[in-house]
Amino acid sequence: MFNDWRKHPNEEISKSLLWEYDTTSPDWDWNYMATTVVQRIIERGNKNDYYAMFHKYGGIRKVREIVKEVPDLTPKDINWVCILFNLKKEQLKCYTRKSLRRKLLHC
Repeated sequence: MFNDWRKHPNEEISKSLLWEYDTTSPDWDWNYMATTVVQRIIERGNKNDYYAMFHKYGGIRKVREIVKEVPDLTPKDINWVCILFNLKKEQLKCYTRKSLRRKLLHC
């Protein structure tokens, strides 16, 4: 779906996705906040946000690795990233955390 991301080098991540952060501050660290940024784009981003994300984080393969570390996603978003990045839900931290919580609560 996003195989043409290289053709969109000038896209920027929507400020509204990270409204509570000052992304223009010299203290803002895009790499440190990668899982938050990627999670917001998955949850609420548009196609241009995805293009910008792929450029910001080094391409689809690298974003795929960040996606695996996102701490929380809805079941719908889990299905979306599994399809988009060819992942199994068991590879996602958010899925394994939810599964573990369910097991602990049912003991």
